[in-house]
Parts: sequence; C-alpha cells; structure tokens
Amino acid sequence: MKHLVFMLLLSGLYSLAPAQTHEEKESISALVSGKLLLQDLNRPAVLALLLVKTESGQIIAKTQTDSTGNFRIGDLPAGRYHLSFQLSGYKLLYKPISISKASLTDLGILFLLSDIALLKEVTIHAEPPLVSLRLDKKTYFSGKDVFAQNGAVSDMLNGIPAVSIDPAGVISLRGNNNVNVLINGRKTGMIQGNALDQIAADQIEKIEVITNPSARYDAAGSAGIINIVMKKNKELGFSGQIKLVGGLPNDSRISPSINYKSTRVNLFSTFGYRNSDYKGLYTSDQSANLPGFSAEINSVKKEKRHDDAKNIYLGADFYLNTQNTFTLAFFKNPTHDRDQSGLDYSYSAANGGRDSTLNRQAGSTEHRDYNQFEFNYTRTFKAPEKKWTIDLLYDFWKSNKTWNLETQKTFPQNNVLPDIRSNSEGSSKDLVLQTDFIQPLKSGKTIETGLKIENRAVNSDFLAEQQNEMNWLVYRGINNQLKYNEKIAAAYLQFAHQFKKFSYMLGFRTEFTDITVQDKAKSYLHQKRGSRLFPTLNLGYQFKEGQTLQWSYSKRINRPSLYLLYPFTELTDLNYQVMGNPNLNPAYADVFELGFLHTTRTFTFNPSAYVQHTSNYIQNFNYSDENEVIISTPFNLQSENRAGFALSFRSTPRPWLQLGAESNWYQFKQKGSYDGHNFNFSGRSFTSRISVQVKLPEQFMIQGRYNITGAQRNAQQVIKAIGYADFGLSKALLKNKVTLTLDGMNIFNSRQTRTLTSGEGYRLDQVSNFNAARYRLSFVYRVNLSSEKLIRQAKSGNRN
Repeated sequence: MKHLVFMLLLSGLYSLAPAQTHEEKESISALVSGKLLLQDLNRPAVLALLLVKTESGQIIAKTQTDSTGNFRIGDLPAGRYHLSFQLSGYKLLYKPISISKASLTDLGILFLLSDIALLKEVTIHAEPPLVSLRLDKKTYFSGKDVFAQNGAVSDMLNGIPAVSIDPAGVISLRGNNNVNVLINGRKTGMIQGNALDQIAADQIEKIEVITNPSARYDAAGSAGIINIVMKKNKELGFSGQIKLVGGLPNDSRISPSINYKSTRVNLFSTFGYRNSDYKGLYTSDQSANLPGFSAEINSVKKEKRHDDAKNIYLGADFYLNTQNTFTLAFFKNPTHDRDQSGLDYSYSAANGGRDSTLNRQAGSTEHRDYNQFEFNYTRTFKAPEKKWTIDLLYDFWKSNKTWNLETQKTFPQNNVLPDIRSNSEGSSKDLVLQTDFIQPLKSGKTIETGLKIENRAVNSDFLAEQQNEMNWLVYRGINNQLKYNEKIAAAYLQFAHQFKKFSYMLGFRTEFTDITVQDKAKSYLHQKRGSRLFPTLNLGYQFKEGQTLQWSYSKRINRPSLYLLYPFTELTDLNYQVMGNPNLNPAYADVFELGFLHTTRTFTFNPSAYVQHTSNYIQNFNYSDENEVIISTPFNLQSENRAGFALSFRSTPRPWLQLGAESNWYQFKQKGSYDGHNFNFSGRSFTSRISVQVKLPEQFMIQGRYNITGAQRNAQQVIKAIGYADFGLSKALLKNKVTLTLDGMNIFNSRQTRTLTSGEGYRLDQVSNFNAARYRLSFVYRVNLSSEKLIRQAKSGNRN
C-alpha cells in the first residue's frame, strides 16, 4: 500500500508539471530578435548558442541561431539582462539589454570575431576530456580511438575501463555479468550473443558507466548500468556517409545513411547489410568415475557460422517551436543465420583402449525479425534545466530455429544412428511507457521524478524428434511451450543539491513486479509478484577543478533473463548441454563505492573501492544425468559478498602519444547449497588492460591494446587466465571526408577459454575458441558530415 500511495503522489506532480503560474503568465511579454554573422567569412553564424542571463549571472533562457543566423527568443519579463553568443572558434560576444513589458527589441546585425589563438589550439591540441565524473556516472568519450572508427560497439566496449566482453558476447562490469545495458538510455534488444556487432563503433558519442545508478534508472542489473550514447546529426541541410567493410574471415558490410535537418524538422535514416563468417574450435576431455564403471570421452567440434543481417532505421524530429519537440521513428532488423558443426567423439574403456568413435554433423538455420516503434515528446521551459519528457517504445519480434543432427558410429564398425531434428519458435511483444520531469529549484537544488510501466509477453515452443523408420517420434519427451508474462510499474523521486564544493543526490525508486512463467504441459506454474523500495544516495566533494571524491550507495535487483529461465536445451553436443531453470528467483544487491577522479587536459587518474552484498546470487550447477551427459543449469545461492579495488589512468605525455592502463582486483565469498551439494567457496580474480595510441605524420594513427583476465573459480569450476591483443591503423584523406582503417582482433588467436569442471563422478576439461583472429579494412566517405557529428541511431528495443 505504501508503494501505491508513493506512485499516486508522483502522479499528482505530473498534473502540475507543465503548467505555469498566474504570476508567470502576467510577467511574460518581451521578445528579442536579431541576426548573427561571422565577421571573417561574412556569412551566417549557424547554430550559435545564445544565453540570456540576469545581472546576477542566472541563466533564464537559451536558444540557437537558425540556418540564416537569425535568432528569436521570447517570454522574457521586464528587466536588465546580458546576452552571450557562443560558437566554437570564435570569441564570446556579450550584449547588455534592457527591456520593458510588451516590448519588441530588434538588435539588428551582430558579428562574431574569430579567435585566432583558439583556432590554433584546436588544430594542434584540442581533444575533449577522455573521462568525466558526475554524481551518478562516469562518462568516457570516443575521441580518436582507432577501434571506434572501424570496429563494432563490442570492440569499443572492450576498451572501456572495468568493462569486458567474452567471446560469446557476454558483457561484464568489474568481473560481474549482471549488467543492464542501455542504448540512449533505453533497454535494448541488441545485447544478446554478438548482436552488438551490428552497430558500428564510430556511431558512438560516449559511453556512460554507472556502477551505482541513481533512482532515475531502472533498478535492474546488480553490477550496474552501461549506457551507450549514439551520435546525432547536428548539421543543417543534407548530410550523410557511406561505410564499406571487408574482412578475413569474410566480414562484408555496407552501411549508408542520409539525413536532412532544418530549423523545423530533422529527418534521419540509416541502412545496413552484413554478411559475416565465423570459425570456432572446441575440444573437451571428459572422464566418468562411478562405482563399477569408468570411461573417458574425447571430443572435437569444428564450427562454421554464417550471418546475414539487414537493418533500417527511419525517423524524424519535429520542432514545433523552441520548447516543444516530437520524435517518431521505426527500426527493423531481420537476420538469417546458418551454422554447420562437425563433432567427433572417441570413447575409451577403463583399461585405456579405444571402445568406439562417433561422428555427428549438425546443421541449423535461424530466422529472426525484430521491429521497433518509438515516440518521444520533450517540453522545455524558461529555466534551462527544467524539462518534461514522455517516451513510448513498442517492440515485437519473432524467431524460428531448426536443427538437423546426423550421427553415425565409425568404430568398431560403421553404423548409422537415427536422425534427430528440433524446432524452436519464439515471439515477443513489449510495450514501455515512461515519463520524467526535472524541476530546478533555487540555490543549486533540483527535484526529479518519473513514472514507468512495462508489459511484456513472450511465447517459446520447442520440439525435438527422432526418426523411427518413416516416422518421427518425440525425443525424450521434449515437446513443450513456455509462456512468460511480465508487468513492471515503477516510480521514483530524486532530490539533488550542490553548494560550494559539496553535492549530494538522494533518491527513492519503487518497482512493482508481476511475473508468470508457465508451460503448455502444466508441469510448472510460477508466479512472482511483489514490490520493493530501492534507495540510492550519492555524495560528492570537489577539492578543486579536476579533483573529485565520491561515495555512493544503491540497492539493485537482478531479474533472471529469459535465457536463464528457458527449460529446454539444444541437443547438438552429445555430452554437454545447457538448460534453464524456471524456478529461479531474483537476486538483490546492496552496493557501496568510494571513488576519486583526478583529471587534466593530459592526464586522468581514477582509483575506486567497492563492496557488494548479493542475496539469492545466481550461479550454475553442473551435474551428470542418467545418460552421462553433463547438464549445466542455474540456481540461487544463499549469498555472495564481493569487495574490490579498481584503478585506471590515461595520459597524453606528448601531443602524438596516448597511453592507457586499467585493472580491477576483487575477492568474493559465496555461501549456499543446492541439491545436497555444498557451494561455500572463497576466491579472487582480476582483469587488466593496457593500450597505446600514436599519431604519425600524414594523418596516420596506430593503436595497440592488450587484454588479460585472471583465472576465475567457484565450487565446481576453474576458468584459466586468458590474454589477447588487438591492433589498428587509420588514415584520414580529403580533409577528413574519407577515413581508411585496418584492424586486427585477437591477432595471436589466443582468446581461448579453458574450463575445468568437476563434480560427483565426473571431470570435464574444455577449450573453447569461439572466434579465430579477424582482420578488417573499412572505407568511410562523409558528405557534409564531420567525423565528430555522425548519424542518428535507434534508441534500442526494450529487451532481448
């Protein structure tokens, strides 16, 4: 009941949010207009920023000049003001004015003077700060990263401190994969597997790493949030680019875009096609030691994967006036994947002699069709920070995947075994409605509030059959349908205050969740319903410019993904299979963090320490079933306590040289039991990365990066340390209209995962090489579009 009352109170705030008081209406009467030109070029100053300040320095209004240099700003009360005009490469222009009620002030033609010293500085030295620290997040800017010019989002994320992506596409933050990944602040359907490879890294403006999110963000993700912010078109008129990529193994891509922007509308479009091949190699050695029985199984799996993907993104921003904007957009991403695997098995008896060998040929095809509609309304006000937004996001997708398995015994005699086939069909519909309101108060105070509702429905059918002469019979009883329904209602209230060098932000978020998981066979029906309060607190103290100390706390939730709940398993491998658990419960985490950031134009130093307590921690349980097949399934541990220390630094000792290094050390203690097995365990691990970037003559740039992840352990598994290297080389041509980039990922082919799993009566040693070394060459040509102002991308979908 208390959460319902809290949400109703917030709803009441919205009824007042956009309204103006009687006093405001009475005072609004003045209008200021004029034209701004560039004196050195004698042409309009386009998109120059105009700020209106009171005599005390408070900003009460702002706008931008249009394509002809004209500006117009209204709703100003009577009084004395200072106007300031800003444009990169030009000196600030100040203009004092005095207006009275019902006045129309035409300032005529004004001129901006070029700042020669500033232009020289920008040409030689100017690089944006590599990292900035705010109360609730760290922001990393893409800058001139070579991998950002050629690779995908996953390549760039692998260069962000504390962030890593394993070969299967799983994203981790400080060694914890319970991460909520957003694109432009929205949940995404593009993070599962290697789907982020479909988004080019050069479309990223910045990446926000939020290890202790404030109340404005969803409470999901016990490790934190990674928000990928895409670049937007800022040029008036027509602009665009075309990007071509070729690679070894085959990685062919083409992605044109075209945009048009005026003072009233911004039309944007992006298209893409990808045709890629991947090669994988997997080996395993399994031993079984049971009373009266022992054997060894050796297997080698060679995999070839082929992906075809297309995407189209169309939309428009409509500027009704300086304070009201609508956005409508549509995104479509159909894919067609074809995989082929060859598996060889060798079975040995207890005396070491070969008992038998098997060969399995597995082929699959998968079709996916992802669609998304998005709507946004943004209302701004006289106060620069005051804003009200409404977002609606609706996505729907469907998929179909078929497997055909042909198996034959090759020793001691040839014998063809019955074929097996499986079919998996899935569909999802997800609707999200969200509204947020920011109200600045006096003396550096701000209040923020928001409401969100989400309704998601997923259906998944799975059928496995074995051939019996001319008929097909259900295999091992695998014929079922999963139905997953999720409803989430959330509300938050947040207060922030900054005075002198101290700042704080206190927030409360409540989320009501109603989840139902059931199957067609009625073998299980699980309903999880309830509400939780998620408090957050962020404190900050700025010693001086560029030196900030922060402390934060947040309560988080890790809801099991659909993949973890899915109770079916693919049958490709005879000896090792992964199966979900519909009985999983959410995990809850309390996270504390202390961090310090020291940054200058040439140096960034960022140490931090953190402590995290997680209840219902989710971990995998591995066991051998009655057919001697190793099954891996998730379950809830009682708890995990984790403490760590992270350190990162970046330095530019010379204008042509940039160095970077980061490392994260952590230790943990897990407690719990499952199915009669004790999972109490303590361990430690680390991740580290170093990078070097060198600017060469003739606009060449070269970059190298080495990544290492320390050994990881739990009660059943040991994952050995892994290290790999990447490199990149780029060349700018035709006044930066063209960029050529060559890069190599995993160049020594050392990115191989070695896992040792042991349990009652078995031992499994696996080596997985998901992707061999890859090399790519890209060509980018831009039309009226600088490398810093690239193309518009979809806000992303709600879920996978």
